[in-house]
Amino acid sequence: MGEHELRGLVAGSGWLTRALTVVRDSGLPEAWIGAGVLRDLVWGVRYGDGFDPAAVRDVDVVFFDPTDLSREGDHRATAELTAAWPELPWEARNQAAVHTWYATKFGGEPIAPYRSVAEAVATWPEYATAVAVRLDPADRLEVCAPYGLADLLGGVWRHNPARVGLAMSRQRLARHRPAQRWPGVTVIEPG
Repeated sequence: MGEHELRGLVAGSGWLTRALTVVRDSGLPEAWIGAGVLRDLVWGVRYGDGFDPAAVRDVDVVFFDPTDLSREGDHRATAELTAAWPELPWEARNQAAVHTWYATKFGGEPIAPYRSVAEAVATWPEYATAVAVRLDPADRLEVCAPYGLADLLGGVWRHNPARVGLAMSRQRLARHRPAQRWPGVTVIEPG
């Protein structure tokens, strides 16, 4: 039932469907859109004043290319997506390369390389944002949700401890202000 609901919400957004088409047609290997943009769509429609594409801070695109672990590869991928649709705030990240920069950017110990996009998605900061979608060649929506869709569809902001510590989780909660942005969302305080 959950995937059917998510598919309906995505299909109802021409903006997101176009973004998914751009990503699919980009040729980036194993490319998906995920995280905040999906949360913004679902929670905007279900718990807020609707989904406003102009309010999207970034369109997180994840892909998996173990043949190019350079940061330049991320920049090239972002530039390719921007060339295809310049108005979107694209942010492409090769999940095969995250281990090469994660500790430098976020602190802590080095992390092991991810073996797939799904393994990377499972480490995203909240269970509701640990979700990605993509279009297959026949325009069918595929869903990657390692923890399921209950928090995303049920409006639950809950810390995912897989990678993000409590301090960063609290910072994210203060920055995103989910209870104010989406009345009706349940916030489970990190701790």
